[in-house]
Amino acid sequence: MLNDIDENNFGARRRGFAALDPARRSAIAREGGRAAHEKGTAHQFSSDEARAAGLKSRASRRREAPAVADGATGAPVSAAGASESVE
Repeated sequence: MLNDIDENNFGARRRGFAALDPARRSAIAREGGRAAHEKGTAHQFSSDEARAAGLKSRASRRREAPAVADGATGAPVSAAGASESVE
C-alpha cells in the first residue's frame, strides 16, 4: 500500500501529496504548471538567468567533489595532479 511505512525514512508515514499514487501526483503538478503558464505567473528563465544557474551548479559540484585517489598507490592526488609519495 502506498501509505505504508516509507523504507527510506525509518518508520515515518507518507502523508498528503507524498502519499498519492505517482501518476496522480504528476497529473496534479502538470495541471498546476499549465495553469500558472496560462495565468502568466510562471517563471521563465532568460538565457542570462539559465547561464548563471548552470555556473552556480557547476561551482557547487566542484566544491563538493570527494578527494580523488591515485589508482595505483591509493595516495591522494595533489592539486597539481601528481600523486604524493611517502618515503
